[in-house]
Amino acid sequence: MKICLVTAFPPSRRGLNEYGFHIARELQRDPLLSLTILADELEQPAEELPDYDVVRCWRFDSILNPARLLKTIYDIRPNVVWFNLLFSTFGSKPMAAFSGLTQPALSRLSGHYTHVTLHHLIDNINLADSGVRFPRLYRAAGSAATRVLLMANSISVLLPVYRRTLIDKYRGENVHFRAHGILGGRPEPPDFSLRGNPEHRILAFGKWGTYKRLELLIEAFEQLSNHTPSVRLVIAGGNHPQTPGYIESVAESMKDNPRVEFTGYVAEEDIPRLFQSASVLVLPYSSATGASGVAHLACEFGVPIISAGIDDFREMAYDEGLAVDFYETGNAASLARQMQSLLHDEERQREMGEQNFSAALRMTMPQIIRQYLRSFDLQQRASALQPISRFRRIPSWVPSRSAIFRAAAPRWQSWM
Repeated sequence: MKICLVTAFPPSRRGLNEYGFHIARELQRDPLLSLTILADELEQPAEELPDYDVVRCWRFDSILNPARLLKTIYDIRPNVVWFNLLFSTFGSKPMAAFSGLTQPALSRLSGHYTHVTLHHLIDNINLADSGVRFPRLYRAAGSAATRVLLMANSISVLLPVYRRTLIDKYRGENVHFRAHGILGGRPEPPDFSLRGNPEHRILAFGKWGTYKRLELLIEAFEQLSNHTPSVRLVIAGGNHPQTPGYIESVAESMKDNPRVEFTGYVAEEDIPRLFQSASVLVLPYSSATGASGVAHLACEFGVPIISAGIDDFREMAYDEGLAVDFYETGNAASLARQMQSLLHDEERQREMGEQNFSAALRMTMPQIIRQYLRSFDLQQRASALQPISRFRRIPSWVPSRSAIFRAAAPRWQSWM
């Protein structure tokens, strides 16, 4: 089977580049697959990762992406075109973002089986937190983009509530729920002796500045440290692309506090050490844009989680059996109480860590990818038996290629 994976891909640091890498790594291990990664162009020249066939054929914020991608896909002629998407994958400017999101429909119309893994829905995003200037217009465009994305052959979402929304509100068909999964294949059991020795390390990890902000966490940590002296706050990750300079300004304001540590960008090989020594991961968000990849990293290393009481995260914890303590969103005192309660209960820390590690074992990346490949294989077999079926679920208002050709035939004949 020949697969084209459309995704941001390292060394790019665009959204979902890490998830795209881990999808590609698992696909690359299958000797029966041929994988080509259709990736974003790099802003600065950098060496490509070895052993991957990467074609950098689209550019962030370019309205020409659909034409460039279609040409590349036509040249490769894959069996499956797989898109790994956020609504902002192709651009921060509305026209560029929307034009890119039409690509799955165009790929299907060109005759290729097309699948979309969609990491969030516009319906569930707090647009105020995202800094959107015209939220009503943005939401209307997002709704239109959602309907266009549903024109792909099939679509996967990472929370069951997203699937219900696509089916009930948008009348979507062939919509699947698949867990986000951990990014590893063989997670190692947590070593609890690394935690709280000699101090508890509270970890916050992400791209900071929009709906992921640090002011409330720092306020809660200062309240906690007044009662629990043997604690350290480790803030890992850099700025969100929309908020340049945010981390630097927060770090400057905390430069006189030796208990607060800023690591900056964390390379892939340094992530295990960062999580293995953490007593707890905190998600100090004001809203969410889907299942949390950081929470799944915590599960991989058996780390307890404390999170804002956001509906998406509550749903994620319930559906995947994660151990998460929730605090009142936006309430620093509530967060401080949750952290203090957990850090003073060693047995509870161990129970939560073991529960999260157990959940991780049920959703390793190889398991997740096998679900996708089984679905693609079934589709290939069905297509072999019914070669014209690939257009049957496109909405009736979209003309088929044969209808277009029949309508144009009289004009062609008149020219001859």
